[in-house]
Amino acid sequence: MSKGIVISLYDYTGEALKPWAKNGYTCYAFDIQHEGWTIEGYGNKNDEHVGSIHYRHADLHDRKTLLDIELEFKLSELQGNDTIPNTKRVVFGMAFPVCTDLAVSGAAHFKRKEEANPGFQDKAVKHAVRCARLFNELGIPYFIENPVSVLATKWRKPDYSFHPYEYGEYIPDDEAEHPRWPDYIAPKDAYTKKTCLWTSESFRMPHRLPTCKPNGYSAQHLKLGGKSKRTKDIRSATPRGFATAVYEFNKVEETA
Repeated sequence: MSKGIVISLYDYTGEALKPWAKNGYTCYAFDIQHEGWTIEGYGNKNDEHVGSIHYRHADLHDRKTLLDIELEFKLSELQGNDTIPNTKRVVFGMAFPVCTDLAVSGAAHFKRKEEANPGFQDKAVKHAVRCARLFNELGIPYFIENPVSVLATKWRKPDYSFHPYEYGEYIPDDEAEHPRWPDYIAPKDAYTKKTCLWTSESFRMPHRLPTCKPNGYSAQHLKLGGKSKRTKDIRSATPRGFATAVYEFNKVEETA
């Protein structure tokens, strides 16, 4: 039995969803890079709550796709069972819109991009705004994540910002090394990368539990440069400590 549904948009790695899935939530990671629909299960049939991550292909730049997702989960809630709270109910949302045309780190290329594709940034901003609209329609707490970007001037100022190391101590000592990319991500997310959040009023920003970080640039800045799909995916993966903290502060409170 699931504790509820969590939706993540523009999410290829699923890292932000893992704390939810491990604690009995049914999670959906939508991204154009996914092939079809695959499911990653957590727990076993003997557990009271069994979680999962559904990786689903979706062209989220297509407005109709977002409308279909909205309709799907609104219908899911209508089909819920009052005797099993939250089973069909969407309880949280998150989105990671593509930052290629938004991040100020790429400002040197903005003029050339505008000449080739007039209004390219306005189009990119719309994708983020549509994510917020979907979550608002579902009536759920949410965050939308991007690096320092033009969303701050073309949409609205971010509600919060953080660096990964500021949540490093949410990761247990015996799990300090990254399970997927230990050669690229510093143990306990001990690195800096200013990340901004645009959130709902109901989102609870977690308290910081910082870990020690080296001075200056971390070695991973050198390892994760370039334009390859692999390095882009690793760069964009949600820090484990922050993902855990968001879950702890925004999970549905269970009633006796």
